[in-house]
Amino acid sequence: MVAEVLVEVSNSNVDKTFDYNVPSAFINDIKVGIRVEVPFGRRVVNGFVLSLKNDSELSDLKDISNIIDKDIILTDELLELGKIVKDKTLATLISCYQVMLPKALKAHSGTQINKKYDYYYKVNDIDLSTYKFNDKQKLIIEMCKDKFIIKDELKKISISSLNTLLNKNILIEEKREHYRLKYDISENIVHKLTTKQNEIYEEIINYDDIKPSLIYGVTGSGKTEIYMELINHYLEMGKTALLLVPEISLTTQLISRFVARFGNRIAALHSALSDGEKYDEYRRIANGEASIVIGARSAVFAPLNNIGIIIVDEEHSDSYKQSESNPRYNAKEIAVIRGKMHNCKVVFGSATPSLEAMARAKKGVFHLLSLMERVNGRELPLVKIIDMNKEIRRTKGHFSNELVEAIKEKINLDEQVILLLNRRGYASFVTCKNCGYTFKCPNCDISLTYHKSSNTMRCHYCGYGDSKPIVCPECHEKSINDLGVGTQRIEEELKSLVDARVLRMDYDTTSRKGSHEKMITTFKNHEYDILLGTQMVSKGLDFPLVTLVGVINADTSLNIPDYNSSFNTFSLLNQVSGRAGRSEKPGVVYIQTFNKDHYAIKYASNNDYLSFYNEEMNIRKVLKYPPYYYLCYIRISGKNNNTVNNEANKIKRSLDRNINSIILGPSPSILYKINNIYRYSIIIKYKSIDEIKAILIKISDHYKNNNDIKIDIDFNPLHIL
Repeated sequence: MVAEVLVEVSNSNVDKTFDYNVPSAFINDIKVGIRVEVPFGRRVVNGFVLSLKNDSELSDLKDISNIIDKDIILTDELLELGKIVKDKTLATLISCYQVMLPKALKAHSGTQINKKYDYYYKVNDIDLSTYKFNDKQKLIIEMCKDKFIIKDELKKISISSLNTLLNKNILIEEKREHYRLKYDISENIVHKLTTKQNEIYEEIINYDDIKPSLIYGVTGSGKTEIYMELINHYLEMGKTALLLVPEISLTTQLISRFVARFGNRIAALHSALSDGEKYDEYRRIANGEASIVIGARSAVFAPLNNIGIIIVDEEHSDSYKQSESNPRYNAKEIAVIRGKMHNCKVVFGSATPSLEAMARAKKGVFHLLSLMERVNGRELPLVKIIDMNKEIRRTKGHFSNELVEAIKEKINLDEQVILLLNRRGYASFVTCKNCGYTFKCPNCDISLTYHKSSNTMRCHYCGYGDSKPIVCPECHEKSINDLGVGTQRIEEELKSLVDARVLRMDYDTTSRKGSHEKMITTFKNHEYDILLGTQMVSKGLDFPLVTLVGVINADTSLNIPDYNSSFNTFSLLNQVSGRAGRSEKPGVVYIQTFNKDHYAIKYASNNDYLSFYNEEMNIRKVLKYPPYYYLCYIRISGKNNNTVNNEANKIKRSLDRNINSIILGPSPSILYKINNIYRYSIIIKYKSIDEIKAILIKISDHYKNNNDIKIDIDFNPLHIL
């Protein structure tokens, strides 16, 4: 027997299978989809078995060295899905399979996960009348009479009595695998759907085709309740369900709600879990022990069988696109593909749907379902725009007088406040106020960010760090100043203005495992008055006592040179506004801005998504941006600036000769130099992938053997950096 093995080798030239002989000792254990060790050149590497056959056209085949797995790692569906992802992203096939798996199950991961077990005991089916037992032994026997009891519970009574009963064969032992991730299961909580929620639920389960649905529902309208009811419907049919959320910070409260409804049928997959927890959860899913998977982007590859429904919450989020490494897939696209594979329902939900999703809905490609009122008729929060061009004359800091007074008022009423700042660190950059010298990363063309708590300047791209100097290296004056604003500085300023308990939530304060959950819990328990944070506080969080939301520097995302900047600003403001007034008490939102007349800010203040959509679509039509055109982003990078520039121009000339699409560039990337690597960009605007695919494959193949130049191709990028 011969196995075709896809080996884990980083060289992109080795993007194919190799034939290996299956030794007779492995004949009964070899399966398609498992990992094996094989000799490759002078070393032994891991790989996936993609097919089995009787013989090979090649002679003198090497033998498989070892079989790693007893159970199949890549199911037939995942094997097929990997090929589809490769075709759509032009990534190597091995990278498409690796992204589907937890670290411990990747080929050549080097990660060893020790299995843990719990021991359970039950009374043996024998005559006990001839035995004499002491009181503690009798208690253990009574507990274990009708069911298996975990050892930890019995040890509390008496370990010696337990051992005695085991030695006498009074108890039988059962070893069960111990899962590291535990959920606190409370009572089964079911909320009855409102009339409008029920209409949407009925419409989704009753339409016949598998066209995806888009639930366009304002914040607080109860989309999650609809999700749970839909999932319950398909669980009762014996099917499974997949729920995707964009960020780790959203999973904490969401999982708690789902566990309260569905108990331990839930499995979670996201980056906040340890390697061992991910390994356990993945195997629970593969073994059929979990019927609902909740997770972030890569959870779209969860090894569920018989899927009944796939739900993508907050579908507008750019977190669903993997942009930094291959394969550069979009989980929303994969969700639709898996939906077709399983002939199941796919549901997208958002208060601010992406323009692409809404355009598809208006064309009838998606079912459009609107939910335009909050649960129980609660009003959307009142939004007030603060013109900081006027306020800057009245205050030296970053808080308008009106916002400060509003915060004080809410604190006095024993209510809570959320403040959003889309920055982290203490200051944006460090400069000399005498000569203007700005401290930049020596490896990147990026200003260093100052962090006051450690008195260090850091690059948020390569990790370089240095202490803040006293003297300017250029003019040698003691004129060092930190400009811009970060969450640390806002926290410091806020505490000087308001007597309140402030909790800061950003990348720096949530880097430790479990920190998200702890912060959310403490804030919900009202151990803090104000939650100050970056984008992670803007969506998915539900705090009944939050009646005020303040946005500091709402213009930050408008100033990013990105075609999505207006949408991202509108969406961010709309989402964070939705955190206010979600319970009985009404909410109010203060948006501080220097661009009060910008349409994204005006429409966000009126919660007017459709007007924003129409204006933004008109702009994109003129500029030939999505959804009217598709984009392909080609990044050419290398260590020598001249070489990279020359090769970028060669690629441009090749594209000009072979396609009729709109080609922009080459030009230096926005992030021109990262970690001493120079980057140039070419953007293609096209109508059909068939127009450009062949030449892109040719260009990609041409540079596979080039050690000086790296080519990255990203279809439909959300950010062009």
